[in-house]
Amino acid sequence: MNVVPDSFEINGVQIQPGERSRLEIPIARLPTDTMLSLPVTVVNGVRPGPRLWLSAAIHGDEINGVEIIRQVLERIDAAQLAGTVVAIPIVNVFGFIEQSRYLPDRRDLNRSFPGSARGSLAARLAHLFMNEVVNHCTHGIDLHTASHHRTNWPQIRANLNDPETYRCAQAFGTPAIIHAEMRDGSLRQAAARRGIPILLYEAGEALRFDAEAIQMGVEGVLRVMALLAMSADLIPAPTAPPLRISETKWVRTPRSGILHTRVSLGQFVNHKQILGTVTDAFGGKSTKVIAPVAGIVIGMTLNPLVNQGDGIFHVTVQTAGNGADGDNKGGESNGAIAPPL
Repeated sequence: MNVVPDSFEINGVQIQPGERSRLEIPIARLPTDTMLSLPVTVVNGVRPGPRLWLSAAIHGDEINGVEIIRQVLERIDAAQLAGTVVAIPIVNVFGFIEQSRYLPDRRDLNRSFPGSARGSLAARLAHLFMNEVVNHCTHGIDLHTASHHRTNWPQIRANLNDPETYRCAQAFGTPAIIHAEMRDGSLRQAAARRGIPILLYEAGEALRFDAEAIQMGVEGVLRVMALLAMSADLIPAPTAPPLRISETKWVRTPRSGILHTRVSLGQFVNHKQILGTVTDAFGGKSTKVIAPVAGIVIGMTLNPLVNQGDGIFHVTVQTAGNGADGDNKGGESNGAIAPPL
């Protein structure tokens, strides 16, 4: 018996099987009385299947994901698709316009989920996103970069203890997949509490397009879609399985000054290796920054001007048996585990 695909409803609009539709969901008015809306593209396939949302720019200055979603939408065709893709390339429209991580009231949208219909602007936008997008989907991929003046090696952060999430994380194909605990108020936490597998992709830096990070993101999304039998788009698998990481550590500068970096993203470093030096501007003092553990550099600052205590290098913690299938435990503490976004 043939299974008839369903129409997909969002904001009261029905998108029929085989259709692609662009919608604008009103959020709030600016002081100028101009309405700002949440832009959404829905591609509803001709066959039944999973309903996958793709989101980017929850932090308005993290723009790699905007381009990733644009390229993914160019690659998919409703007539060849099973299931539904719901694409929201710019979630924090306010921050995107201002080239800012935050909303106008300086709230972080990714600390405001699941939100409230009567709360702050951040809470209202989070509530809208949960009701109109998350609650209608079976899977999610949220696209990020490092925060300002930092850059990240391509990585997936997710709850790797959940079998379906782990399966999708492996399929995405980043060099590393990190088991990261939930952060209160994050989209990841809100989706997981509804039983929805969600991946968080991290790569590159804010307010910059990184061609390699974008390509890896596009291919990763398409691999996940192929895994979920949504698309037959053939994307080569990575040459090596992803490194599974359960613990990471921030290396903090012991003093203020000017940082001279000696390592690069993706580089393996040994315990007690010199990662860089911090000098003053006059050549009188120089302090070494030493790796506290052996591991891979997955994030680092790009700003050479540092203050004492700044997190300047983010490294994985390598332990015995910590390889592609390693599973050493890590807990969240002061700089001890990758802070999930």
